[in-house]
Amino acid sequence: LMMSLTPSRGCLLDLPWEDILVPHILCHLPLQQLLSLQRVSKLFQSLIQLYLANMRSFDSSQIGPAIPRAAFVNLLKDNEVLQQLSLQNCSDWLTDKELLPVIGQNHHLHQIQLKGCAQLSRHALVAISLSCPNLRQLSLAHCEWVDSLSLRSLADHCKALEAVDLTACRQLKDEAICYLVQKCSRLKSLSLAVNANVGDVAVEEIARCCPELEHLDLTGCLRVKNDSIRVLAEYCPKLRSLKVKHCHNVAESSLSILRSRGVELDVEPPLQRALVLLQDVVGFAPFINLQI
Repeated sequence: LMMSLTPSRGCLLDLPWEDILVPHILCHLPLQQLLSLQRVSKLFQSLIQLYLANMRSFDSSQIGPAIPRAAFVNLLKDNEVLQQLSLQNCSDWLTDKELLPVIGQNHHLHQIQLKGCAQLSRHALVAISLSCPNLRQLSLAHCEWVDSLSLRSLADHCKALEAVDLTACRQLKDEAICYLVQKCSRLKSLSLAVNANVGDVAVEEIARCCPELEHLDLTGCLRVKNDSIRVLAEYCPKLRSLKVKHCHNVAESSLSILRSRGVELDVEPPLQRALVLLQDVVGFAPFINLQI
């Protein structure tokens, strides 16, 4: 990397662009620095444009949350080989107008992150379902525009999904979740956190349809009760973690089954919770004889 960046001296730009520079050198530089290189010369501008057209992964956080709309469109206008797209927390500028062309020309995407992109609409999810048949991971956390119809489209066309984050997608009810898991039985990770509309019907259907399930987040799902947790324990032998904090109708009587199997829970056993509370209040819980 000590070679000169000046085109007239040869060296760097004399290397094969598509075989060496793009796949083996430029990929190790931060995207923001690569964009700055475009100002060095017209040759460097051409090189960076070639790199952008061949990127397999784009993460907006490498540039910053406030990317100008026109800049984002220009960055990906020639790319048709993206596999990973991360645009989380871009609610200030990202709309369907900017996203849909990128989705429409990239049919190899297997990972999409749209957490907190509040200005999108259901049309974005429909476009994803129609353009990305190989999708494996999708995050729509805090995207309240996600509705049952667009989720059905996703389920119908993206049956290879393995991880879906629907945290705080508050329009979704049991029926929509049931349809999703019936069609996408390969799910290993699912988050339905902060959704008061999700209850036992959805959880039991998840258990019966997704035998490969490893991680389930039900934080704040107030309608979930003990019965569905028992069904989950019966039908999901590969479950590794379960989050049920603030699920006030889920008790230790159902959680103990999972706890005995080594499943990671975000709720402590009753005795442990009592000791922590006592320590917070009076400061001497560590001295209690647990053999009493």
